[in-house]
Amino acid sequence: MYIAEQLKKQSISEYLLYLWQVEDTIRAYNLDADRMEREYVPLFKLDNERASKLKEWYEGLISMMHEEGVEKQGHLMVNKSIIVYLADLHSQLLRSPKHPFYSAAYYKALPFIVELRAKSEDSQQKNEIENCFDALYGVMLLRMQKKEVSAETAAAIDNIAHLIGLLSDYYKKEKAGELEF
Repeated sequence: MYIAEQLKKQSISEYLLYLWQVEDTIRAYNLDADRMEREYVPLFKLDNERASKLKEWYEGLISMMHEEGVEKQGHLMVNKSIIVYLADLHSQLLRSPKHPFYSAAYYKALPFIVELRAKSEDSQQKNEIENCFDALYGVMLLRMQKKEVSAETAAAIDNIAHLIGLLSDYYKKEKAGELEF
């Protein structure tokens, strides 16, 4: 919750990836808020009040996961709506002649996005931005597990990360009312 609040202010893409990680963490604890309170929340070394608020946040997310049927896999609607918003912003940026650097970053990442979409069965049902987030999240998990990432994958992720980083910057500008199309 506290990390999420900070990330939401700094970078929408980091915020989204963090929330996906939180969903997976909740699943790892079998959607059991009491178990999380006993085993996971203490890792943050919070005072009682903040620890209690964090448990409540997890309880709210667990409730939403049950209601939305994403106990085993998938993402909460709140996270899906961020992807939809970013995909729409992505389309607007590509159509606008005022953002050539974004278009250049997209076309540099496009071969890797196409390759990702070809390799994954469910990628055709997702938009390109969600495919990019899937790739970033997958590599993040590999790195957390200290597994090797090939040079080709690392190069692809660098290009995708650059594109998503730019998109996050434009998101911030758009939310501040500073973005023109």
